[in-house]
Amino acid sequence: MTAMKNHKEEKKHKEDGKPEATECVCGEEAQKAEAAVGELEKNKKQCAEYYSQLLRLQADFENYRKRVEKEKPELIKWGKAEILMKLMPLYDLLLAAHLHINNNKEGGGSEDVLKGLEMIFKEFTKVFESEGIRPMEPVGKPYDPMASEILGVVDGTDENDGLVTEELQKGFYYGDKILRPARVKIAKKKAAPAPQAEEKPAAEKQEEAAED
Repeated sequence: MTAMKNHKEEKKHKEDGKPEATECVCGEEAQKAEAAVGELEKNKKQCAEYYSQLLRLQADFENYRKRVEKEKPELIKWGKAEILMKLMPLYDLLLAAHLHINNNKEGGGSEDVLKGLEMIFKEFTKVFESEGIRPMEPVGKPYDPMASEILGVVDGTDENDGLVTEELQKGFYYGDKILRPARVKIAKKKAAPAPQAEEKPAAEKQEEAAED
């Protein structure tokens, strides 16, 4: 009886105990495997996103490089323009001195000074021309608000209404662009006075008053 009892208990242990332990281990392994697959898919997705970002960055950098290469000559050109702009006040002072001496030639040695200033202007002209700078010639032409700044207005006629009459400070072009606008005076025709009502005769005024 005891042997049979032990046999039954052993059989029951095999049927009830061991299979349950085996089933528990397999479930844990399946969960781990599923978690590992999920993590792998997540990593693949992140890698794909990083790669996509890398491609966009590479494309942006390539576009930036091409834009810089395209704009480099213009940047160099306007870098030189800033330096040349610093020479403009010196040019203005020399021009003012030249005009002053030319208008007052009575002093001794003025001819020599004028010749010296003219030589300086020639050198300025050479430098400006070599760098693509050319002076504006606004006098006698219609006022251009994009290229000139009005500093004064003089009485005009039908012939010169709206035209530049004097250039107070020279303006310059740099290639096709404006380096410095000119400062000018323009002519402006005065508006015709408004017509006045004709004065009625005194007798007519008295008649109108009597009718009222």
